[in-house]
Amino acid sequence: MSTLKKGFLWGNSVSSMQTEGAWDEGGKGKSVYDIREATEFSSDWKVATDSYRRYAEDFDYMQAMGMNCYRFQISWSRVCPDGDGEFNEEGIAFYDKFIDDLIARGIEPKICLYHFDMPLHLAQKYNGFLSRKVLDAFVRYGEEMLKRFSHKVKYWITLNEQNLYSLSNKVWKYAGYLEGEKTLAEHYTISHNIMMAHTRFSNHLQANYPHCLVGGMLTYMEVYPLTAHPKDVFIARKVDEFMNHNLLEAYTHGKYSNEVLAFMKENNLMHVIQDGDLAEMAKMRSDFLAFSYYASHAIDHKKIPEGTPVNSYLEFGIVKNPHVEATKDWGWQIDPLGFRNVLTKIYNRYKLPLFPNENGIGIQETWDGVNEINDDYRIEYHRDHIEALKAAVCQDGVDVIGYLGWGLIDILSSQGDMRKRYGMVYVNRSNHDLMDLKRVPKKSFYWMKTVTASNGEKL
Repeated sequence: MSTLKKGFLWGNSVSSMQTEGAWDEGGKGKSVYDIREATEFSSDWKVATDSYRRYAEDFDYMQAMGMNCYRFQISWSRVCPDGDGEFNEEGIAFYDKFIDDLIARGIEPKICLYHFDMPLHLAQKYNGFLSRKVLDAFVRYGEEMLKRFSHKVKYWITLNEQNLYSLSNKVWKYAGYLEGEKTLAEHYTISHNIMMAHTRFSNHLQANYPHCLVGGMLTYMEVYPLTAHPKDVFIARKVDEFMNHNLLEAYTHGKYSNEVLAFMKENNLMHVIQDGDLAEMAKMRSDFLAFSYYASHAIDHKKIPEGTPVNSYLEFGIVKNPHVEATKDWGWQIDPLGFRNVLTKIYNRYKLPLFPNENGIGIQETWDGVNEINDDYRIEYHRDHIEALKAAVCQDGVDVIGYLGWGLIDILSSQGDMRKRYGMVYVNRSNHDLMDLKRVPKKSFYWMKTVTASNGEKL
């Protein structure tokens, strides 16, 4: 008997700005990424991997790998150039055909509505999600996408890795915030507005499109205490509550963590919650819980200055875990047992189906133009994490919908660095030379074909 259920979803996950290119074509408006310039170790975002023109080839590779699910992101500024103005029919038609071409290959489309690329107009006029105007614009955009695509798309998520807006060193970059003093009150205003964006969209979907499924998504921050010192254990637990469970409680039970609310009251932050917000949140439920997982961390209380808010603990306290290996280029600590632990503890506490949306290893690679790239390290990483997932299902009783790798056809990294590759298919470009953008299967490509054909039994 197979460990994984029939219809288990194997697939690939990406964002629009890291793949599409065509930044000024098809009626697309500018996003905050379109004005970022290249640096020594990053590209600009104008071409990416040119999937706007080449996506059919990428879909063929996904189909050949046996994938039956693709989590992609709609570019808000492609379908609504200003973010809050007229909708762009040419951009909507692009995604309409995009979805049809997935379905024709037996690949289930899964839509993410926002992956950090705020329409530039909304960033410049309103400072992004600091403003309720942008919250309203997001909900309007999401409702329009449901009107257009709900008859074809079953799975929906709102905001990629929503708990990044709980981190004081991430929130400003990803929320479309361009100027200000970056106060704690502004931080909590943004994170609450984003929660209300998710809430209102989710409630609208469940009330009007019962055939669709919606879930929140976070990047699960698995943080271990460096030692058994009670203060290490205490701060690791605080991080888990503020960064992970605060959102999971909201997604599942429609309310913030009591501990987070107590912090907000103590620090005079409750004003960011407007009348009616908590009542609207109380209606919220999720059909599944989605998350990304790449690595785990350790934390040392001695490195955190007295009085630091929990939202900043990771800026000061993260240290190398001596018991876990790390990637050679970026030092991400590889921890497949942590993946199993995350799956099992989320399911035990919230009892909703889980959908790992991103998992992968970023490594510097080059192609000599002739020989196959031998990426045994990538095969080992995915094998170990799939084994951990299977153990969570078979031994721990977890209900898992699928397993999506991140960027399994090479894409720009989240920082725009083409050197950092996650793919099982190589895309022939560098940070500053587009070359021919040729797609070239790596050794892991053929391994993945065997995995999906056996529904995870042959690893």
